[in-house]
Amino acid sequence: MSWLTAAEIAMMALPSLPATKRKVNERAKRDGWHTLINVHGVPLFRRRKQRGGGLEYHYSVLPPPAVAALAQRGLIAETAPTVKAGKKAVPCADWNAFDALPNSKKKIAKKRLEAIKKVETLVRAGQSRTAAVSQVASESGVSTATLYNWIKLTRGLRADARLPALAPRQAGRITLTDCPDEALQILKSDWLRLSKPSFEACFDRLCLIADEKGWSLPAARTLWRRLQNQVPEAVQVLCRDGMEKMERMFPPMDRDRSHFHAMECLNADGHRWDVFVVDEPGGKPYRPLMLAIQDLYSGKFVGWRYAKSEGADTVRLAFGDVFKNYGIPDRVWLDNGRGFASKWITGGTPNRFRFKVKAEDPVGVLTALGIQIHWTRPYRGQSKPIERAFRDFCDRIAKHPAFEGAYTGNSTSTKPENYGTRAIPIEQFKAVVDAGIAQHNAKMGRRTRVCNGVSSFDEVFAKSYADAPVRQAGEAQLRQFLLAAEKRFADRKTGSVEIFGTRYWSDVIAALRGNHVVVRFDPDHLDQPVHVYRLDGSYVGQAPVMQAGKFDSVEDAREHERKRKAWIKAQKDYAACEKALQPAQIAAMLPEIDELPDLPRPKVARMVAAGGQAITAAQLQQNEEFEASLNAGLKAFEEASERRLRLVE
Repeated sequence: MSWLTAAEIAMMALPSLPATKRKVNERAKRDGWHTLINVHGVPLFRRRKQRGGGLEYHYSVLPPPAVAALAQRGLIAETAPTVKAGKKAVPCADWNAFDALPNSKKKIAKKRLEAIKKVETLVRAGQSRTAAVSQVASESGVSTATLYNWIKLTRGLRADARLPALAPRQAGRITLTDCPDEALQILKSDWLRLSKPSFEACFDRLCLIADEKGWSLPAARTLWRRLQNQVPEAVQVLCRDGMEKMERMFPPMDRDRSHFHAMECLNADGHRWDVFVVDEPGGKPYRPLMLAIQDLYSGKFVGWRYAKSEGADTVRLAFGDVFKNYGIPDRVWLDNGRGFASKWITGGTPNRFRFKVKAEDPVGVLTALGIQIHWTRPYRGQSKPIERAFRDFCDRIAKHPAFEGAYTGNSTSTKPENYGTRAIPIEQFKAVVDAGIAQHNAKMGRRTRVCNGVSSFDEVFAKSYADAPVRQAGEAQLRQFLLAAEKRFADRKTGSVEIFGTRYWSDVIAALRGNHVVVRFDPDHLDQPVHVYRLDGSYVGQAPVMQAGKFDSVEDAREHERKRKAWIKAQKDYAACEKALQPAQIAAMLPEIDELPDLPRPKVARMVAAGGQAITAAQLQQNEEFEASLNAGLKAFEEASERRLRLVE
C-alpha cells in the first residue's frame, strides 16, 4: 500500500495527522502535497482512477511519525534491493549455522532486522538517517550506538543474508580446562564397567591417583560433562548395562505382512493363561495352556485349542480345526517348542531345531500337506506377531470380571491380594475366552497396515479370503489331524520416531531417546530422510527412513541383520578405544597405605555401677591390689613349673 487517499489516511488515525477527510485535505493543501516530487522528478501525487476520482498521495509525503506507524502495521510495501559489489552479488551468510541456533537467538535476530527495516523506511520517507535511527532506537529500547552496530553488520549484504548476520554470536565458553589425557582415560575405564560404579566414586579414586602423580584436575562437574560429550550413549549402555540392553537401542525391522493374502501364511504359538481353572469341582487348580493359530495377513485368530500342556496332540487338533474351517495355508511360522517340533507334526523338515533328523523318521502331517515351515527365533517376540495379541489377552480376557479371584498375575511379584481364592470351571473358562477372542477379531479401528485404523481383523480377512486361492482340505487330509491317541516422541529404547506409520532413526538422534523432538518432513515424500530438531529449535540432524522388510523376505532380514551387526561392531570398537585400561591397572595405580594410624584411646574413665551403687576410690584400689597379687602368684607358678621340668629332664 504505497498510495493513499485522504479518506484512507483519515480512517487509519495516524499520529501527527487529523482523523477526518476534510482536515486531511486541508493539511495536504497547506503543506503542498500535490506539488511534491521525489529525487528522480516523479510526482508524489496522482489522480485516482477508481470511481469517485480525487487525488492519491505517496506515503512518503506524510510526516515521519505517520510513516513509522504505517511501517509498524506492515502497510508499506517495501522492496529491499540487492547490494552488489562490482558485478557479482555479495554472498549470503551461513544459513546452516543460523539454522542450528535455538529459537531464542533466532527471535533476537528477527527483532534486530525489523528495527533496521524501520530505519530504512523512515529514510526513504524523507527523514534524516540520524533522526530515523534515534526514533527507532527509542522505540526498540536500545541505544543509537547499538542500532548503528546492527546496521554495520548488514552493510553490503544481500537482503536474504542479513538475518544470519544479525544473530547473536555469544558462543559461551569454548576453552577447555586442561586435564591430563591419562587421567581422563583412567576415569573412563573406571566408570565404563558392568558393575556400574557411581561417577563420584570414580572421581574420588582418580583424585587419589592424581595426588600421587601430581596432576591438576578440573572440577568433577567439568569431567562429567566431558565424559558425556566424548562417550556416545550406545557405548555407555554397552559398557554399563550390557550387550542385551545395547542391542535393544537398534530399532527392530518393521516386518510388513500386507503383501500376503488371507490364509496364505499362519503363525502359531502356545499361551499359558494367568487364571486358575479346575476340570471338576474340588479338583486341583492349574493354569491352562491355549494353542492358538493366527492369520498373518489380517491378524485374525482362526483356530485355538486348550490343554494342560503343549503337546503334539493339541497342535494337531488346532491345525485340524483351521484346515476344516478355512483351508490349507502355504506356509506357517512355528515356535520351536516340543509340540511343534514333534516328528508327528513337522517330521521330515530338514531345519528343525529339536531332535535329530533321520531318514526313517515319519513324515509329519504339516510336511505331508506340502506346507513350508519356518521356525522363529527363541525369545524373540518380534518374529511372532501372535505375541502382541497375547498381550491384549492378558489385559482384556485374563482380568475379566468373571475371573475375579482366579487371576494369578503374570509373575510372583504381581500376585493380587486375593490370589488363589477361586478356581474357574474349565467349561466356563472356555466360554469366556472364546467370547473374548471373537471380540478381539471383530474390534473395529485396528491400527495395522491392512486395517488402516478403520476395519477389523474379521473384515479384512473376509475381504481377502473371498478372492484368495486357498487350498481346501479333503476329508482324508482332515482325518490326519484327528487324534490317533510435528511434535513426536522418540522411542525410549532406540530413539526412533514414527510419522504416519513410517519410522526414522539414525545415530544422531539415538541420544534423544525418551524425549520429545520436533520433526520436519515432506508429507508427499515420506521415503526421504526427516530433519529432527530439539524443542528449543536447535537442529540435531537427519534421520533416514527405516525401510519395512517383507515378513518372509530372507534378503530383507539379512540386510537388517547386517546393519545391526555393523552398528554393534562400531559401538564395540568405540568402547574398546575408550576403555584403554583394565580395572586391575587402575587398582595398581592407587597409592599403598604404609601403616594404619593409632587408634584413639579414651582419656576419661567411666564409672561402673556395682550392685546398683557406684564403686568408691577405696574399692577401686582394693581391686587393683588383688589383680597385682594374682599376677604375682601366676608368675611364681610358672617359674616352679619350669624348675620341675628341668629336674625331670
